Amino acid sequence: MGSKALFFFALLSFSAVAIKPTFAENEEDPGLVMNFYKDACPQAEDIIREQVKLLYKRHKNTAFSWLRNIFHDCAVQSCDASLLLDSTRRDLSEKETDRSFGLRNFRYLDTIKEAVERECPGVVSCADILVLSARDGIVSLGGPYIPLKTGRRDGRRSRADVIEQYLPDHNESISVVLDRFAAMGIDTPGVVALLGAHSVGRTHCIKLVHRLYPEVDPAFNSNHVEHMLKKCPDPIPDPKAVQYVRNDRGTPMKLDNNYYRNILDNKGLLIVDHQLANDKRTKPYVKKMAKSQDYFFKEFARAITILSENNPLTGTKGEIRKQCSVANKHH
Repeated sequence: MGSKALFFFALLSFSAVAIKPTFAENEEDPGLVMNFYKDACPQAEDIIREQVKLLYKRHKNTAFSWLRNIFHDCAVQSCDASLLLDSTRRDLSEKETDRSFGLRNFRYLDTIKEAVERECPGVVSCADILVLSARDGIVSLGGPYIPLKTGRRDGRRSRADVIEQYLPDHNESISVVLDRFAAMGIDTPGVVALLGAHSVGRTHCIKLVHRLYPEVDPAFNSNHVEHMLKKCPDPIPDPKAVQYVRNDRGTPMKLDNNYYRNILDNKGLLIVDHQLANDKRTKPYVKKMAKSQDYFFKEFARAITILSENNPLTGTKGEIRKQCSVANKHH
């Protein structure tokens, strides 16, 4: 991974009314641990969980966003909530890059942060809120509960300048995808399981039309093509238009192993879905997950855990942002 040097900052001195660090400066950095906030903010995880449930009840698609957030943030050098930062005069936001097309609902993470801040001002990082909201969003979608460690701190700048080096694109070869994940310590069955997140949510037509126009990709299941052409009628769709195809027409709101049955039946929307079901390195795991949801959930939980622990900032590195979209020095 890239150099960590940019993220080694001394803690600022605090006044009597300022925020206390979660551990003394002369203590050894505990790194990521289970229930990191048990003393500094014992209600933190309960607050996040309740907010996720409440927001999901009101806005079902938030769960897709939380699940996608953990991938887009943690896969790019560090799990440090850099994804959430707005653009500044010096740095482009990761959210505004082409690779982040379709990411949304960041305002609801702000809602969760505000709820946590009311209970424990300046204690819980946006990075931990991002990770825990993904964990609880997975449960909302019918997926497994995944115990995840906390203790992350927030980065101070966007990583938009290196995003292309870390995030695999849906049009890249399966070899590139496997290599990118391997660099984070995620093996082949873990990659196959993570892509099972395509069981929920939707694919925007702008990501799909190259497989439909000027000619339909012959790899598609012919019974699925009419539906896709109806949903994506324009060869050059308006990127601002809400034109999309559900990733899984059978159980679109449920994280399950139906995705694997779909891609084995040539109903995968993206190139990476098609490759996953046909490449000799990944197909055996696709078949196994298509047969066993328990196996899918086991590998998915393992891969999410590794992803969530990718090169975090802990101890005195980084900061605890007051507002998730703005580094404290700009606040």
